Amino acid sequence: MKNCNENVMVLKEGLEKMGRFNIISKDIGVPLLAFSLKDSSSYTVFHISESLRRFGWVIPAYTMPPDVQHVSVLRVVIREDFSHSLADRLIADIVSVVNEMEATHSTDNTRNANIRTAKTRNTHEGEASEHSKREMQLGISKFWRRFVHGKKTSSVC
Repeated sequence: MKNCNENVMVLKEGLEKMGRFNIISKDIGVPLLAFSLKDSSSYTVFHISESLRRFGWVIPAYTMPPDVQHVSVLRVVIREDFSHSLADRLIADIVSVVNEMEATHSTDNTRNANIRTAKTRNTHEGEASEHSKREMQLGISKFWRRFVHGKKTSSVC
């Protein structure tokens, strides 16, 4: 139990260093860590949970019960076989996923600005350019990928 609690603390400290998460769980009791995003305007805990699966992690994301359903959390239960090195690896994988999502969000904002500029330019020219058609196709493809894969809004574990 002592080992499990130490690994919870390693994970907690790693997430706190990132500065992007609020730690929800308490330090005493069951060896688990529940945490939420400080800012979920660009991506959500559900996106993080889904992306971590590429690295072999199954970290469930949940919405809280009624009255606090606006809060969504990721939950990691530390089992007996969860080692310090696994905690370090999970932190590194979370950092990778979050950095990737930040970069994607930044690229999306740039792409959206370019689309607005192209639309303004094309309105004056009277016909859409090949560039703006391609940007529109990319936007539609991205929307449908998100729509087809859906967002997980609740989970039972």
